[in-house]
Amino acid sequence: MGKVIIHNQVTVNGAFEAPTPEEWLELDADSGDAGLEQLILADALLLGRKTYEGLAAVWPHLGEDPSMSHYAERVNGMPKYVASRTLTGPLDWNATLIEGEVVQAVPALKAKHTGNLIVSGCGELAHTLATEGLVDEFWFWVNPHVWPSGPRILDGVGPIRLQLVATTPYRSGVVWLRYRPAGS
Repeated sequence: MGKVIIHNQVTVNGAFEAPTPEEWLELDADSGDAGLEQLILADALLLGRKTYEGLAAVWPHLGEDPSMSHYAERVNGMPKYVASRTLTGPLDWNATLIEGEVVQAVPALKAKHTGNLIVSGCGELAHTLATEGLVDEFWFWVNPHVWPSGPRILDGVGPIRLQLVATTPYRSGVVWLRYRPAGS
């Protein structure tokens, strides 16, 4: 059975979005290689509409950049499941629209897959999955920056008690924190 994993880059103070994330996102080889390995082991991406539209506008073109070609090849080739109340299918970019309510559809997707279902983004979909207890793990790539503005990771969700599973520091100062809901 697959696991649903919320997977996000964040600053030390929990910002996950900025007008120019290049200012706080550390793109080092070590953590980048680890991130690519995680994508290779994943079965699919699970995305909300806004994240899907944003990523679909960018990722198909990233294969032209030699430094991003391995990531782009993997991300572009992966199946993607999109939760939306406004989109209609068929979708582009190797994506399938989730039919019906996401709370009922996600357990079926977990049963269908043996690898991870990576949730990229921390919008409405991530909030719903976390609130409904459908997240198996939370993976935060904490970047060594404090960002003064913007949305914070899972703001408004909880309380959810998490249990630390693993911590991996990288030379750049990025730390990968892996949690699961306590008691699971």
